[in-house]
Amino acid sequence: MSTLYTFSARTLGGEAVNLDRYRGKVLLIVNTASECGFTPQYAGLQQLHERFAARGFEVLGFPCNQFGKQEPGDAAQIGSFCETKFGVTFPMFEKVDVKGPDAHPLYRYLTGEARGLLGTRSIKWNFTKFLVDGQGNVLKRFAPKTKPEEIAARIEALL
Repeated sequence: MSTLYTFSARTLGGEAVNLDRYRGKVLLIVNTASECGFTPQYAGLQQLHERFAARGFEVLGFPCNQFGKQEPGDAAQIGSFCETKFGVTFPMFEKVDVKGPDAHPLYRYLTGEARGLLGTRSIKWNFTKFLVDGQGNVLKRFAPKTKPEEIAARIEALL
């Protein structure tokens, strides 16, 4: 049986990371894009990271180019953009598909654990967020329009 901790992904720098590394931490897993109307949410995600990281919280960003081709850059471009424009210091992973036949296994798992509107598995747009507790349970999916600061109280309650 799969759990969140059975998956791995590569960072923007190419390092293979087993998600077991995050066991015991509260996570917010987000599919991101650099040219999206929701891109300013990077600032809110970074604020959450800074506010709660010392207490066992991590944001994990997964760039995706499946929605309006709004993440066209390569790993170096994405990393540079996130760092210079928004000061992102939370972990960013290589670009992945989050829906369809080539969806990253992590996203197949997340969408099965926390379905979207009307029970659908599919992710509809960039900046869909999944809140995961310290035991790896996927607790809730948040729509792209949900601002990171609106999730802060839920994160704090889990820490």
